[in-house]
Amino acid sequence: MDIKEILAKCDHTLLAPGAKLADIKALCDDAEKFGTASVCIPPSFVKDAKKYVGDRVKICTVIGFPNGYNTTAVKCRETADAVKNGADEIDMVINIGWVKDRKYKKVLNEIRRVKAACAGRLLKVIIETCLLTEKEKIKMCEVVSESGAEYIKTSTGFSTGGATFEDVKLMAEHVAPHVKIKAAGGISSIADAEEFIKLGASRLGTSRIVKIAKTLEK
Repeated sequence: MDIKEILAKCDHTLLAPGAKLADIKALCDDAEKFGTASVCIPPSFVKDAKKYVGDRVKICTVIGFPNGYNTTAVKCRETADAVKNGADEIDMVINIGWVKDRKYKKVLNEIRRVKAACAGRLLKVIIETCLLTEKEKIKMCEVVSESGAEYIKTSTGFSTGGATFEDVKLMAEHVAPHVKIKAAGGISSIADAEEFIKLGASRLGTSRIVKIAKTLEK
């Protein structure tokens, strides 16, 4: 697979707590140069990033990040604020405790409310696979399929593990045909990226593929 094809599926990501505006601008510059699907950045930088890149680069941000235990009202307010500031895509974290308590209707309702707050923007739902059992992962595939969200996403990259080939394969087997898959967390090579795409991922959350592309320029 051509590296340009892979880059076009990447959400070029910088979510480190110590990130500065200069780092976000550099991320945007790289995303534009290498043709990534978007940049994925903290909510506090969305307005400045949008002003910096306009419509040249899609801006993705995170909601309820990274633990997912904010109230639904807070997540909806975060989402509406992100959209107002120029976000094109939203990656939200589910309430994992509700999943553990089998409060699946509450999870579904929350995703639907966040989707409404997206005002037409694309929504990706992070289920944090490293914290779920196989049965819980399958149930979340069903919930996300019902919710109206466009994507199910493996991981925040801030918990005990990131994307695995097994989890993406499981998702591909259990989500509805209209739901796409984003693999995120720990994608460190072109070979990894290719395998995730072959298994069914349409997006990859990573910063390393752009770094690899830069080394290939030399």
